This record gives sequence, C-alpha cells and structure tokens, in this order.
Amino acid sequence: MATPERKIPAPETNPETKPFWEAAAQGRLLVKKCVTCGQAHFYPRAICPFCGSDKTEWVTASGRGTVYSYSVMRRVPVPYALAYVTLEEGVSMMTNIVDCDLDAIRIGGGVRRQAVYIFGDRVGFLDRCLDSVLAKANFLRQVA
Repeated sequence: MATPERKIPAPETNPETKPFWEAAAQGRLLVKKCVTCGQAHFYPRAICPFCGSDKTEWVTASGRGTVYSYSVMRRVPVPYALAYVTLEEGVSMMTNIVDCDLDAIRIGGGVRRQAVYIFGDRVGFLDRCLDSVLAKANFLRQVA
C-alpha cells in the first residue's frame, strides 16, 4: 500500500559525512567500520566509538535488516512510521518505513533499504517492509 509523500528537510553535509551522501546519490548505503576492532558503526564519524581508533573505513552495507523498534504517527495529515532498523552489519539506524500497511509493521520484521527520495542533489534512504515470504523471496532473488 503506497503512502502519500512527506517533505523532509535536507541534512547538512560536513567533511565526515560527505562520502556517505556521495554514495547515497549513487544509490549505495555506506557505514563506517573500524580496521582495528572490526566493529561497524553508524552515524558516520572518524573515531571508532568501540575502541577509540582513528583507523576507520567506509564499507557498503547490504541494505537488509530487521525492525528493532517503531512508532506509527497517526495524528498528522499524512500518517507515517518511524523505526530503528538493525542492519545485517550490526548497526542500527533511524528510518521511515514505506510502501507497506502501517498496521503490518512488526518488531523483528524484515526490511530492505533503498534510495527513494531526494534532497535537492542529495539522496536519502527509507526502508520497505518485507512483510511476506513472497516479498522476501523476490527481494533475495533480485539481490543474488
């Protein structure tokens, strides 16, 4: 079920987040990973929050994850869902859930990340519900 679109303001870019937004404009989702301890982390920053190392690198995320927590906003002109999604890489990100019945969203439910909206020249990411076995099978077939 398609939901009406909301206007979301563009975030500010800085030197630490510039590679993230450049990759997003190409439809890729990047997260930072520490070379020293091997932990992935998000939001993008130069220093690893786990071990304090400054040896971090950008890695492309799979885009697959599960809903950790969510909230459906209904007392607004255009209802929408905000969620924390934990990606396969282990990082959690706040996102909007789109293209699904807002009543079908469940903690532990599968989602896939995709570039779907544009901030002027910058692209953002939203998550689509994978709320049925068929949807999951079709997505995994496309990824493989």
